[in-house]
This record gives sequence, structure tokens and C-alpha cells, in this order.
Amino acid sequence: MLNRLTDSLNFQAQALTLRAERQRLIASNIANADTPGFQARDIDFSRALKEAAGEMQAAPAMATTQAGHMSPPAGALADSQKLYAMPAQTNLDSNTVDMDRERANFVDNTVKYEATLRFLNGAVKTALDAMKPYNAA
Repeated sequence: MLNRLTDSLNFQAQALTLRAERQRLIASNIANADTPGFQARDIDFSRALKEAAGEMQAAPAMATTQAGHMSPPAGALADSQKLYAMPAQTNLDSNTVDMDRERANFVDNTVKYEATLRFLNGAVKTALDAMKPYNAA
């Protein structure tokens, strides 16, 4: 029972981390909507989650080989996991940000992020309730 709960919580935590990373990418796309030549990025969430859960072979990440190298932030995806968004129409400035797509992705990802948080909160509350001593009155 405890292993199932732990596995479920770990899976949801990985999903939450990936949702946060995707939100960061979408926000970056929106922030650079007017930047000439900017290439919008996104992730294949289901593939990234399968890689995080160990169901697929993940792309090798870059290693920090020198003391001066910066480590990527926790939960950050390797560049090989980030995809370039295909533009719906061409722009003269070569910017591939489609604000309608980005807004829709942002809202969709926000709703799913909040749903994952609610699931985690519910699972933790249930586990805590199960640990409380039973008081027969």
C-alpha cells in the first residue's frame, strides 16, 4: 500500500515539475513574441513524462565537466527534449511565436498544473487521515 502511494506521489511530482518547465517555456515564447528571429519552443509532455518515469530512454543530458560550468536548474529539460514550434504562417522577421497558440497552451497547461496540485493535495490529505488514530467514542 505504501509503495503504491509513494509511486503515485513520485509520478505526480514528476508531472508537476514538467508542467512547471512547460509553463516556463510558454512564458518565454510569449515574452519574445516581438523578438525578430525568435524560435518558439515547447515540449512533448507525454514523451517527457514517460522519460521521467523511466518508461523510455531519455536523451543524454550535457554534463558539467569544468568547475566554471553552470548546472541547469532542477527539473530543466535537455535541449534535445525541447521542440521547435511550427509556425502557422510565415513572418517577415522569422519569429515563430503564434500568440493564439501560446495563450491556448498557457491556459491548458495552467489547468493541468492546478489539477495535478489538487491530486497531490488530496493524496497527502488522504494519507494523513489514514495515519490518524481512530477514536471510538
